[in-house]
Amino acid sequence: MPKLAYFSVTGQTRRFIAKLPHIESVEITVTNPFIEMDEPFVLVVPTYVSEVMEPVNDFLETGDNTRLCMGLFGGGNRNFADLFCFTVHDLEQQYGLPVLHEFEFQGSDYDVQKLESELDRMSQKTKRV
Repeated sequence: MPKLAYFSVTGQTRRFIAKLPHIESVEITVTNPFIEMDEPFVLVVPTYVSEVMEPVNDFLETGDNTRLCMGLFGGGNRNFADLFCFTVHDLEQQYGLPVLHEFEFQGSDYDVQKLESELDRMSQKTKRV
């Protein structure tokens, strides 16, 4: 099953990932964004201005991380209307990665199920290849 990589600024994204303790995850941090992944993963990111998200860009540009990233989940706040989850769409355009899902704050049960379903689908796909 693909891993998860995530970046959390206020802890909302970390709390979302904590709802999936059975899935291996790696946290991207400001002090260590240069983590090199060695297998497929899904990237989960919050929504912030590009300067705050610089560690995520560093992470994606490390090793083969962009190639191994199978898709993006974006967290945000619906109070920001058109700016809801804009970061994940910026990454989609910048790196050519598909947005798989958007969720609010730390995600609902539906969002957790959606991520589990996407990971399972990807796992089945990679087994056939």
